[in-house]
Amino acid sequence: MNETRATGGSYWIETAPGGTPYPPLDTDTQADVVVVGAGIAGLSAARELARAGRSVVVVEAGRIAQGVTGHTTAKLTALHSLSYVQLTRTRDAEAAHLYARSQTDALEHAAAVVEDLGIDCDWERVPAYTYLRDTSRTGELRAEAEAARAAGLPAEFVRETGLPYPVAGAVRLADQVQFHPRKYLLALVDDLLAHGGKIYEHTTVTGLDEGEPCRVTTDTGVTVTARDVVVATHYPIFDRALLFTRLAIHRELVVAAPIPADRDPQGMYITPELNTRSVRTAPYEDGRRLLIVTGESFTPGAEDTPARFDKLAEWARQHFPGITITHRWAAQDTDPTDQVPMVGRLHPRASHAYVATGFGGWGMSGGIMAGRLLTSQITGDPLPWSSLYDPTRLLSAVRQAPEFLHHQAKVARHFVGDRLRPPQVKDVSEIEPGSGAVVRVDGERCAVYRDERGEAHAVSARCTHLGCLVAFNGAERTWECPCHGSRFDTDGKVIQGPATRPLGQRKV
Repeated sequence: MNETRATGGSYWIETAPGGTPYPPLDTDTQADVVVVGAGIAGLSAARELARAGRSVVVVEAGRIAQGVTGHTTAKLTALHSLSYVQLTRTRDAEAAHLYARSQTDALEHAAAVVEDLGIDCDWERVPAYTYLRDTSRTGELRAEAEAARAAGLPAEFVRETGLPYPVAGAVRLADQVQFHPRKYLLALVDDLLAHGGKIYEHTTVTGLDEGEPCRVTTDTGVTVTARDVVVATHYPIFDRALLFTRLAIHRELVVAAPIPADRDPQGMYITPELNTRSVRTAPYEDGRRLLIVTGESFTPGAEDTPARFDKLAEWARQHFPGITITHRWAAQDTDPTDQVPMVGRLHPRASHAYVATGFGGWGMSGGIMAGRLLTSQITGDPLPWSSLYDPTRLLSAVRQAPEFLHHQAKVARHFVGDRLRPPQVKDVSEIEPGSGAVVRVDGERCAVYRDERGEAHAVSARCTHLGCLVAFNGAERTWECPCHGSRFDTDGKVIQGPATRPLGQRKV
């Protein structure tokens, strides 16, 4: 079966579509805290703050828990690939220790919430593994296991796993979690509402006045007045500390297929080899398991996305013979150049504006951690790891200079280089039905999509965030900015920020 025939999108959204939609915000309102963004970070913070006695308003540009969180692989663990050696090297042993404590605290806090609220979210305790197949790299795994243990995690180096293929070795951390993120978050929403919280969907925030009180403005001119503002939009829509210079975007593809329960590898697995391969399972119909395979990391807008999907599906079929791919989707991650998420004050002078971003591929533990951390800061009871995640930090800038410069060079190549390259096609007539390309029309670069009926849909090719040229993702049929990850549908509507304005309409 060709992967492109998979009929399902995100399994999490399909199996927990949610109830009655929440209305858009259509009148000025007030609250103690306004949370911008309703993914796991925003909803975790909103729920914690409401329980702490704050009045909370949540505004979401789309639907709650259907953006980045709705397309995650939903692994909740403190073992983040080969991160502890890196943390110890670029920070110090104490930073690695605080990182391990904070991520473990997030996991155990989520476990307590699940028990307290009686959430049915396919909560399963399983070991997490970081593995390699290259025998020449086992030293890296031993070093990571040692660094993780020094940070306080009961990690161990092992040579055997539950995977149906041999590995050179792995770092194993027992008693981690895989779960259904949408079921978990929809239960958090019910609890938030029970504690007086309010939610507004299809409400795009475009302005922030950091006065006392703060004022958040939407694209329709409606405002929310609040003492504190939390920006939890995955990639910050407000960047008053040049956070975008320290954040890189990548997307990863996901394919899923049912397998018999006796073929479950009994754990969550990840390897940095082969441009990342991640494996886990989830409960499925008729006692079977759903195998979920993630990988093929790429910059948004890459032209070979359909081929990447096929490559990932072929890898899954090769290592789990006989499967039929039923679902496919893609996840988007925001990577900090110094490996540590940015959670705290939006900029050095901020008194009441906060941000949560840069979770890399570990948004489940990171988002829950952020909810706890932001609540502690807003209520005046900071947690021990506040300084570790401080977005205004400069401590590791020198040590992370190579990563920072590499990221800036990559953005510059797109910002300048994409303008110097000739258009992908010379004329709109060359674009096949069901595909898109950037074309020069009357001296301007236009992003043109031709639908299945042959009708051309043209919009400006300049991203409304900072002006980089978008590129077409043929697998998902979206326009994507390779600089900062904004995504638009074929008619230019914003799917994912940091852009808040649609691509301008053009005629061809």
